[in-house]
Amino acid sequence: MSRQKMIAGNWKMNKTASEATELIKGIQAQFTSCPVNHPEVLVCPTFTSLTAAVEAAKDSPMEVGAQNIHWAESGAFTGEISGDMLNEIGVTHVIIGHSERRQYFGETNDTVNKRVKAALAHNLKPVICVGETLEQRESNITKKIIEEQVRVGLTDITADQMADIVIAYEPVWAIGTGKTASKEQAQDVHAFIRGLLNNIYAGTAVAENTRILYGGSMKPKNAKELLDQKDIDGGLIGGAALKPVDFAAIIQAAM
Repeated sequence: MSRQKMIAGNWKMNKTASEATELIKGIQAQFTSCPVNHPEVLVCPTFTSLTAAVEAAKDSPMEVGAQNIHWAESGAFTGEISGDMLNEIGVTHVIIGHSERRQYFGETNDTVNKRVKAALAHNLKPVICVGETLEQRESNITKKIIEEQVRVGLTDITADQMADIVIAYEPVWAIGTGKTASKEQAQDVHAFIRGLLNNIYAGTAVAENTRILYGGSMKPKNAKELLDQKDIDGGLIGGAALKPVDFAAIIQAAM
C-alpha cells in the first residue's frame, strides 16, 4: 500500500489568534494549485488560536489539530481541555505525548494511553509522539524506550482504531538543538516501530497502513532525504512550521 505522506506543524506556544490566521494565509499563498499527490497537511496551534485557525483553513485542504486533550469529559482539571471542547471548535487531530509534555508536565505512557482513548472517543485522530533522550540513546536503550512507549500508549487500542492513529518518532536530542538524526538513524527507528506494530497487530494490515512521521528538526534542507526513506511517512515540524516559506518547502518535498 502507498501511504499518503503527512506534514504536520506543531506550533507549540507560539502565535496569537490573529498571527495564526496570518501564518495560515502565508502558507496557503505559497501554492497556486493543489496537486493530486499532495500530502495531508496539518497545523496545530495553541488552544486560544484554534478557532481562528479553523476559520482560516476552512476553504483549503489544510486540517487543524490541537496540542493536547484530557481524558475526562469535564471537571477540576485546571489548564486542560476536553474532547467536547475540541469537537465544538472543529479540529480533526490532536498531538498526544509530545516530549515537552513528558519532560515538563508529567506526561507518562499511561496518561498518553488515556488521552489516546479520549481522542478516539470524540472522533479525533491522535498523533502519538514517542522518542528517546540523548542519555537513553547513548546508553543504547533507544529501542527499549520506544517499545515501552508504543506498547503502553496503544494498550487496548484495536486494529480498527489504528486506522485513525498517526505515530511520530521524535528523538528528544534532536528537537530544537540543531542536531538531526541521520536518515539512516531515523529510518532504523521507524522500521523498528513498524515491526512493533506488526507484532502487536499480527495478522492485520496495521503495520503496513500506519503512518509514522519523523519529528526531529526536519527542515527544507534535509526534508527530502528523510522523506525518501521507506518507513518515514512525513514530518512533525516545529520551528520550520512557523515560517511559511520553510513549511511550504517541506510540503513540496513530500510531493
